[in-house]
Amino acid sequence: MSIGLSRPLLALIAAQVSLHACMTGTRVAAPLLALREGQGAWSVGVLLAMFAVAPVVLALYAGRLADRFGYHRPIRIAVASAVVGGLLAGVDQRYAVLCVAALLVGGAANMGVIASQRTAGLMANDATQRVQIFSWLGLAPALANVLGPVLAGVLIDTAGFQVAFIVLAVLPMVTLLSSRGVPRAESEKEPSNTQAVGPKTAWSLLRSPALLQLLLLNWVMSASWDVHLFVLPVLGHERGLSASVIGGILGLFAGAVALVRLLIPLMAHRLSQSQVLSGAMLLTAAVFSVYPFAYNATLLACCAVVLGLALGAVQPMVMSTLHHITPEGRHGEVIALRSMVVNLSSTFMPLFFGLVGSTAGASPLFWGMAAVVAAGSFSARGMGRWARLR
Repeated sequence: MSIGLSRPLLALIAAQVSLHACMTGTRVAAPLLALREGQGAWSVGVLLAMFAVAPVVLALYAGRLADRFGYHRPIRIAVASAVVGGLLAGVDQRYAVLCVAALLVGGAANMGVIASQRTAGLMANDATQRVQIFSWLGLAPALANVLGPVLAGVLIDTAGFQVAFIVLAVLPMVTLLSSRGVPRAESEKEPSNTQAVGPKTAWSLLRSPALLQLLLLNWVMSASWDVHLFVLPVLGHERGLSASVIGGILGLFAGAVALVRLLIPLMAHRLSQSQVLSGAMLLTAAVFSVYPFAYNATLLACCAVVLGLALGAVQPMVMSTLHHITPEGRHGEVIALRSMVVNLSSTFMPLFFGLVGSTAGASPLFWGMAAVVAAGSFSARGMGRWARLR
């Protein structure tokens, strides 16, 4: 059975776009302000890391909160945190305050994502609907990645940093309004005590071979995303391309991700999760293998588009399967574990990429990642045992 863009789903997407845009805009404005105030590259790196620290530390709390109270309480807490963080940066622009603001806004965005993904998965009646819903929901961060930085840049140039931070802090209020369109689940009307049933710690969930395997596959694909965003500018620089051309290629990559997530809902009833994931991994490995041989902007752009189509198809399949194999009442915790894996990867893998790239160059990074992804594709084929589209 298929599902369209229902009113509750649209409300869920709008709420996530507004909250996430606050984070992406602040993530652009804060480093720019730090640089203007004379902070060095290391300090800017620490500031950017603050946006990822809170999601790692608070993910399990956010997941348990969503399991116990549903969608609306975590969203209210996330909105409050984002608003406070944005206003702090607006009224006091010292470096230490910017770091605190980054922690608050980064943690808020992650809490919102966990609550939204848990709620979206529970909206579906079958696996086909889950794939469709997660494809639609996957458009939210793509839209926020455009809205937040563009809004921040325009406001900084026209009105200054203080106004930019304050306007970004207002965006989560739109989240609060949009969230009213998301129905309250029974668990929100009468919270259940999930602590009393089953394992007491989130880590015990990793005893499930299927879940552990899926999280590892998700990490591999997340690392693939990170290595592309890290290495493409290096390759472009080696090829003598301008910053605008490199930015355009990354824009084509993002456009391909959005395109495939628009197409998946139309074809979900014909798709096998295991086939799509294993196929996307093999395609990713193939693109990584030939990327170093792309010696001009046109070839690099073609590789970026194909890679965007492959990586963009992964998240809906992973999230759908994740919900299928998760024990009842623990979806928030499992999504939190996935969030921790993704954020840890995004924090530490670039450091590893930088170390390898500085000694061996960009090409070995692509080839090494191609080998890892290709090996993982064999494991992805076994997903058919866990979940099948019905």
